[in-house]
Amino acid sequence: MPTTQQTPCTVTPTAFTSLQSLPQGYRALVIGATGAIGSALLACLHADPRCALAAGLGRRSSPAVDLDDEASIAHAAQQLKSQGPWHCIIHAAGVLHGPLGLPEKRLGQMNYAQMEATFRANTFGPALVLAHFAPLLPRQERGLLAVLSAKVGSIGDNRLGGWYSYRASKAALNMLLKTASIEVARTHPQAVLVALHPGTVSSALSAPFNGAQIGRPAGDAAADMLRVLDAMDAQQTGSFYAYSGEQLPW
Repeated sequence: MPTTQQTPCTVTPTAFTSLQSLPQGYRALVIGATGAIGSALLACLHADPRCALAAGLGRRSSPAVDLDDEASIAHAAQQLKSQGPWHCIIHAAGVLHGPLGLPEKRLGQMNYAQMEATFRANTFGPALVLAHFAPLLPRQERGLLAVLSAKVGSIGDNRLGGWYSYRASKAALNMLLKTASIEVARTHPQAVLVALHPGTVSSALSAPFNGAQIGRPAGDAAADMLRVLDAMDAQQTGSFYAYSGEQLPW
């Protein structure tokens, strides 16, 4: 049984109560369940009376998922296959900044090490999650698979520039999600694969940029994204949406 995170969901009961579009007794996975948004998503799923099992995965879970270790991703998916199908799979892990520095504001600040680290966390790791976990979705029932992207990864919406590696890594993630949705639709016709923008959330990721003006609670973002997921139909697979329900340009 995977290790799960038991964090209270800080939303009002009317904001999110249940994933009504999934069958009674559905099973859910959150990858990156120790982060602010991941733990809030997992808590909301735990609170859903229609959810039979909500499991959180990360570097310290059992089985473990380490985005820097392809074998761990494949092993975790294989271990969880027997407990499936998994009707809701959400990848919530990612980085904005780290030991190599803050997001680049100018071309001259780009360097290979930071770009590689950002892409490994935001693009390559999630790509392998798609490859190994998408097959765990139900083949003949509705299934939801979401990756957390970012509005700044929209090429069409980029008016300010900067944040080179982060923007590019999320734009690449969007393309991977779109491409995967086309393939998955052939074997899982009721599956919905979507890239979600959570908005600015109070977390360690956003703290250096917001200062005292921190974003909204992670629980609110989690509830909003689950509400958006619940309302999507199979025709919307391979799309990019904000927590508000607004479709975002690629």
